[in-house]
Amino acid sequence: MDSGALDFRLLNEFQRDFPLCPAPFAELASRLGVAESLVLQGLESLRREGKIARVGAVFAPKRIGASTLAAMAVPAGKLSAVAEAVSRFPEVNHNYEREHRYNLWFVVTAGSEGRLHATLGAI
Repeated sequence: MDSGALDFRLLNEFQRDFPLCPAPFAELASRLGVAESLVLQGLESLRREGKIARVGAVFAPKRIGASTLAAMAVPAGKLSAVAEAVSRFPEVNHNYEREHRYNLWFVVTAGSEGRLHATLGAI
């Protein structure tokens, strides 16, 4: 399987069906019919290219706490640095650029309303 096909399958097949087991990357490799090292290399390549920020769980926020969609107006020259800083917060599971006055949008999920407000204040 070439790297483009592997990247496509990693992005599309496992967004909602990531294996919850002691060796999830080995399980992905088994399902894809490739070596575990290729799965790890593919995910790292996707991260370096900015196509993914991380591999991790995204929870149904209303079941476990509070969440919100937030937006910021960031000067164009600082957008990349601000987006990186926002993404460092563990409560932020993704962010994206919009063509709008508020050009950086992100989702914040926290265990409580208080923690949600504290995170937004820190950002």
